[in-house]
Amino acid sequence: MKILVISHAHPDFSVGGAEIAAYNLFQALRKRTDLEAVTFLARTGQSNLSPGSIMLRRENEFLWRQDMSDWFRLGSANIRSMQSNLRDFLNIIKPDVVFIHHYAHIGIELLRELRWILPKAEIFLTLHEYIAICNRNGQMVKNGSKRLCYRESIEECHACFPQHSPEDFWLRKHYIQKHFEFVDGFVSPSQFLKDRYVAWGIPDEHLFVIENGQNSVQSSLAYANPSYYNRFGFFGQITEYKGVEILLQAIHQIDRSTRSRLYFEVHGANLELQGEWFQEIIKKLRDPLVAEGVLRWVGPYEPAELSRRMSKIGWVIVPSIWWENSPMVIQEAFVAGKPVICSGLGGMGEKVRDGVDGLHFEARNALDLAEVLSRAGAAPELHSKLQANIRNPLTYDECAERYLALIT
Repeated sequence: MKILVISHAHPDFSVGGAEIAAYNLFQALRKRTDLEAVTFLARTGQSNLSPGSIMLRRENEFLWRQDMSDWFRLGSANIRSMQSNLRDFLNIIKPDVVFIHHYAHIGIELLRELRWILPKAEIFLTLHEYIAICNRNGQMVKNGSKRLCYRESIEECHACFPQHSPEDFWLRKHYIQKHFEFVDGFVSPSQFLKDRYVAWGIPDEHLFVIENGQNSVQSSLAYANPSYYNRFGFFGQITEYKGVEILLQAIHQIDRSTRSRLYFEVHGANLELQGEWFQEIIKKLRDPLVAEGVLRWVGPYEPAELSRRMSKIGWVIVPSIWWENSPMVIQEAFVAGKPVICSGLGGMGEKVRDGVDGLHFEARNALDLAEVLSRAGAAPELHSKLQANIRNPLTYDECAERYLALIT
């Protein structure tokens, strides 16, 4: 059996959860001796490559230059080059099975081309977010108010994007669904995301829940210092949807005497890429806490550094304000033996069991988060109890086994 794994990015150049999950699946499959060949094809936007061209990155790994011109319909900018170059590539490697992780930056037409070129192959698409359902970058929050959307609605989508008529949104949905018909099955990393897509129109029997795999090696430093129960860390992108603003507001809400016994770290990247208004809010909230000594603004990190950084704190905070699907940082925290404090939304509320291996707070509510942080930082026995209840996440190899089990 020959398997092709396609990703919308390569983790050498991008560290998002989808591309990391795709690459980990590729590496786990490559270790198996019962597979004839496993190939990784990752989209890239590198300007030194002509549109549609495919080049070797390293053994069995290829970079494919692709772009999107129509984000409303998720349409490719290079249909002709996709047809010619991709067809040549697929006719050479001749995969029996294709596992796709995302179509963003590539184009939804990828699914049609794969079926056209590989009529007998089995094609599976892993859905990492809600971009097919929601035109607002798949976040399912409303323009302006940023209120959460609890369901798909053509009328409400039109209210968010009045430049597109309700008919436009109807056509968008059915255009995407028509391309989804070329897929044999779909994978969702969380039950929550699966439920959203079933409500949107994918048949339940075509959607399978498989959690993203994690490293099977437990951090040797995870339980080294039980006194870290009052140390909290945020790890990830610093955007308005990841909730760093809520975290900083919550720290300010904690009274000084309690706050002086707590310690916070922010390990994150890309604040400089956000809007100036957001940067100003973060700096205004951050700088007094840094001066006070309660907050350490550590900055970005490489994946290889994560385990050691997490070993120096007691809790991982995931304060996102939107429907996260399956944040990689939650599984990474559990691998490191750290209980998680998170918004009780979507995949976060599903992955973290409140009062069992972590704590929930009301999403977007800084006061509620402040109360949870104060309670957690004053209760070493609570920290020990939750830490002891942490279950090992699915490993890379176990994840690969479940993907292979989809093949008929």
